[in-house]
Amino acid sequence: MRSVDGVEDLTSRAKIRDTAVSRFAVEGFGASIRTIAADAGVSAGLVMHHFGSKDKLRAECDAQVLATIGRLKRENVADAAANQSFFSKFAAAEENASLVGYILRSMQDGGPLARQFIDHMVTDAVGYTREGVAAGVIVPSRDEAARARYLTLSALGALLLEVTLDPPENPADLAGIVRGYLTNSYLPMMELFTEGYLTSRRMLDDYLMYVPDPPAQDGLAPAAG
Repeated sequence: MRSVDGVEDLTSRAKIRDTAVSRFAVEGFGASIRTIAADAGVSAGLVMHHFGSKDKLRAECDAQVLATIGRLKRENVADAAANQSFFSKFAAAEENASLVGYILRSMQDGGPLARQFIDHMVTDAVGYTREGVAAGVIVPSRDEAARARYLTLSALGALLLEVTLDPPENPADLAGIVRGYLTNSYLPMMELFTEGYLTSRRMLDDYLMYVPDPPAQDGLAPAAG
């Protein structure tokens, strides 16, 4: 079995955790312990022995998914800094379809656990965005945390709307969901990120003049005065 974080890990506990990630991604968090156990080829009693409850199993799944997302994002930053091809990552995106499905289910589930999960994603995004700035592949921001939060919520919201407004014929086809999202979104996303949207910075300058105490950061041009 290939672990969801890309590392061979055949321990019973890790196998159950990774299987639960995949099952939750497809079915949602209403999936039963018995179903997860059957997927993993173990008894429901063994699942309870390792995790104690479904809530604790979900907590470990959350932690694993967040760790995997953080690792993949940092690899992307490192590859960009080393001028490696973007297309290898693009082609491999479907391999991590269970992560996308898990994130979707977390947003759809709502509640405090979903909020905590998304908050962790935002916090991690602040970290690897700053690493990208330090590596010279991302433009610095006047407020790194605010930008990371905006980009994370925008991406998640776009993904959720894509699936909600145009639901897949087969919700279990996570790779197909990822493929459709990438096909529809990556060109405009990359254009915005690399070429920008507005032809001048007038609107930003107007906003910075309007804000009583605009943020500033070294390396960024000040507002026109």
